[in-house]
Amino acid sequence: QHTAIPRTDADTSDPNFLQAIANTAAFHFPTIEQGGNSLYPSMAQRATSVEVLRILISIGPTETMHFQTWSDKAGNAPQLTAVDPVTGVSVTFPDLDNVGEDLQKSLIMPEPCPFLSRNLPPCSIIRPTKTKGVAMGALKFLTDMGLFIGQSPAFFALMKRLAQAADAAQREG
Repeated sequence: QHTAIPRTDADTSDPNFLQAIANTAAFHFPTIEQGGNSLYPSMAQRATSVEVLRILISIGPTETMHFQTWSDKAGNAPQLTAVDPVTGVSVTFPDLDNVGEDLQKSLIMPEPCPFLSRNLPPCSIIRPTKTKGVAMGALKFLTDMGLFIGQSPAFFALMKRLAQAADAAQREG
């Protein structure tokens, strides 16, 4: 796993390492935006404020466009190998112009999801929404994918408190 957010200004001094951080972030963002396509409708069902509800339901289409844009940007990540000077972890980004059909960098539209069920026809899907534990689930997902590598325990404590508060919210009426 490789950091997607500079931990300190020192992470920006080596141009190759900084590019590796940028490449890593470029791959995290479409994943996050894809998740947002179901995260915001899930959270909207718990909104206690009409203003918050309006914001959450208006974010969805924007998240979809961001997913397409970031997928395109990630596809343009330059080929490189870099070593994290703090952890010693090496990360390699391949030449994305010479990959198979499943990894074409131009695949920005919804694609079939055979990993859900091979019995589904070749079509894109809209994931169902749920409300129980959605904020903690999102925090776990983002943490597990390595987005927050190098962040402080105080950061994680704050994020956990915020997620728990969001999950505890109850929609009125």
